[in-house]
Amino acid sequence: MENEELHKEFLDALEIANSTKFLLPVDVKLKFYAYYKQATEMTNLYRPSDAIQMRNSFKMNAIFQVKHLSKDEAKRKYIQLVEQYIKSK
Repeated sequence: MENEELHKEFLDALEIANSTKFLLPVDVKLKFYAYYKQATEMTNLYRPSDAIQMRNSFKMNAIFQVKHLSKDEAKRKYIQLVEQYIKSK
């Protein structure tokens, strides 16, 4: 899949995910979060800024788990999550 085509599919998946009414389990939400951040952040210096420290810890853990992925790989994983958890319903 070419980069432009992948990016368009990623944007489509973002729109679907942002407009869903499904309540997803927290662990799945964290995967969405981590793949999104890995796919869109410009540097590897991202730090969650949530006021609740425990939530920050979960977010950082999710980010560390996907840090090895390239932006394109993270986009593909995000698209797969949308297909698995939202489109399939």
